[in-house]
Amino acid sequence: MIEPWIYGALTATAVVAGFVDSVAGGGGLITVPALIFAGLPPAMVLGTNKLQSACGTALATFKYHRAGLFVLRPNLPAVGFVLVGSAVGALVIQHFNPSVLKLIVPLLLIAVALYTLLSPKMHDHDGDPRLSERAYLPIAGAIGFYDGFFGPGTGQFFATTLVSLRGQGLTRATGLTKLFNLTSNIAALAMFATGGQIVWTLGFCMAAGSMSGAWAGAHMATRLGAKVIRPLLVTVSLILTAKLVWGWFTG
Repeated sequence: MIEPWIYGALTATAVVAGFVDSVAGGGGLITVPALIFAGLPPAMVLGTNKLQSACGTALATFKYHRAGLFVLRPNLPAVGFVLVGSAVGALVIQHFNPSVLKLIVPLLLIAVALYTLLSPKMHDHDGDPRLSERAYLPIAGAIGFYDGFFGPGTGQFFATTLVSLRGQGLTRATGLTKLFNLTSNIAALAMFATGGQIVWTLGFCMAAGSMSGAWAGAHMATRLGAKVIRPLLVTVSLILTAKLVWGWFTG
């Protein structure tokens, strides 16, 4: 039985998480520990978190789309690859141990932080793409698979590859990242819902908070662009790295 005050506390937590997630990703760093503290079983934690996260991401995606940062139709093939990849990843994780990723992903996140911090490409001006839209599809699918299989750092991987490989400006890449995140969230959410692993009342309460934070974060990001996205992307990447490394050494 969840105490009534926990609903309010977790909803407020989701506001902060929604703000961070809409700009740089990594909102689960805030909400997952809070849900664990509330006493939910692990599967319920992940399912309920996916519900609130998907709602916040949906609003951020809408906000970025309204700001003209991405067009849906040309990106539908990539959306399809992300959707299939995430669904397959969510199925595979039920049969394999992802512990090996706890060693690999921190190295990738450090690389993301360094690239974001040092690369002259991490600005709001579009550059020359190294890959065509078609050539990027397998990469989008692979990141979608990773999100369904493990998850931490997915937003950072999408944003960094869209900048470095597709030549997009950082704010535009962040907008498209939200569309891809929403796609992978929907695939994973369907899996959790089918398995009955969602506390719906709590999830919708947190979703209201997440959507409020996402609206504020996306609004700020579309106005201020790379000068706010870049430092937050670095910060979240490093915090994710520290969390994964700490989790590895503490068992």
